[in-house]
Amino acid sequence: MGREYINTASLADTLEVLAQKREQARLVAGATDLLLEMERGQRKGIETLVDITRIGGLDNIEQDEQGWIHLGALVTHNHVIASSILREQAMPLVQAAWQVGSPQIRNRGTVVGNLVTASPANDTIPALMALNAEVELHSKQGIRVVALAEFYTGVRKTVLRSDEMIVDVRFLGLKPNQHGCFLKVALRQAQAISVVNAACILDMDGPHIRSAVITLGAVAPTVIHAAQAEQFLAGKLPEKDLLAAAAQLAAQAARPIKDLRGSAEYRTEMVAVVCRRALEQAAGLRINVEVPVHPVLLWGHASSPVVLQTSRFTAAQQPIETTINGRPFVFHTGHEKSLLRLLREEGGLTGTKEGCAEGECGACTVYLDGKAVMSCLVPAPRAHGAQIVTIEGLSSDGSHSQNGGFLHPLQKSFIEAGAVQCGYCTPGLIMSGAKLLEEKARPDPGEIRQAITGNLCRCTGYYKIIQAIEMAAIQGGK
Repeated sequence: MGREYINTASLADTLEVLAQKREQARLVAGATDLLLEMERGQRKGIETLVDITRIGGLDNIEQDEQGWIHLGALVTHNHVIASSILREQAMPLVQAAWQVGSPQIRNRGTVVGNLVTASPANDTIPALMALNAEVELHSKQGIRVVALAEFYTGVRKTVLRSDEMIVDVRFLGLKPNQHGCFLKVALRQAQAISVVNAACILDMDGPHIRSAVITLGAVAPTVIHAAQAEQFLAGKLPEKDLLAAAAQLAAQAARPIKDLRGSAEYRTEMVAVVCRRALEQAAGLRINVEVPVHPVLLWGHASSPVVLQTSRFTAAQQPIETTINGRPFVFHTGHEKSLLRLLREEGGLTGTKEGCAEGECGACTVYLDGKAVMSCLVPAPRAHGAQIVTIEGLSSDGSHSQNGGFLHPLQKSFIEAGAVQCGYCTPGLIMSGAKLLEEKARPDPGEIRQAITGNLCRCTGYYKIIQAIEMAAIQGGK
């Protein structure tokens, strides 16, 4: 986790630390990319992690009097999905956020983190670039605003200085005559990095296209505009043959690489396919793939994180004081670990399993301040002052007390339905399913499938698992 972990209580404290530490410090919000990069040795020389998740007001989505929509630095992908403002005026961004990871990942991963990671395959970058977004960068030296199109200088490279942080992402919402869409191609339906993605926005003047924006991801060192295709569409009627021709022009802008997810030739072909479909959806010529009206978030009755004073953690300094399953815990060791390992090794709570340690399998799902998260991607010191629930604390009366209460209805239905084979994935699946039932008393089959997209099971084929969640919903409704 780094030799020092700092929970900052204010923006001023954060900027002070960044000014002092510079290249040796990294900000932690979701940390869903950062922790993996550190584990793999891709981020070297990091001495200090600066956790900003306790700073109030940075998770707001607001629209000002001039029509600018503002996303704070702690706005997660699930915040985006749940926002009525963004659903009305920035659907390409909502669609992009909906296709990021799983509910547990979307509860931790932030839009700003997605931007700063600067991978050309990241989903929110094309959507925000199509919306002509800009970012506000803060440091002790002052504030500067950079257009997102000018923020990137190469693969995983940006103009962000080591003493700066993005505090605000802003853009003008789409007007009633503007229609947009985001689509991606990936190797599976969930938990998959884009092979190709695209965002399209059509600005209509009556039946004609006044102007068009097409941005492409995963096909060049940075997210790019398909400028020739954009110019080709201006002033024309959005007929299917025309949009197909524009999509072919967009494919000519691609300069993809070959990797494990696809050849350069395949990616180029998929640009044409994805752009044609996205343009048809934006033009109303194809049934739009919308985000559900009431999406699965796995928030339940989540509470906001407790605001703390700025605190510093190392193994020799401040202990981690937290509440797990309704009981106070104090940890004097384990500061450098993930929350998963802290729970298992220091806390003795071995019900939470480690399957992949990469946020892919969901076996480590726990509740952090009420939200389902992958504990393998949460730094241990984030537990300080938090409310955590593990599988050991899941009880029928909702009291979350360790070894207290009876089995949760979902635990009972897993037994009755025979939804367990080897059982290794079961704790994570039950945690996801129980949070779903807290959120939606009678989920439909699609919602059940969406809730467990972040949980892998190699034994049962999911049929009995889905049946168990359905049974628990029926029994809970009686």
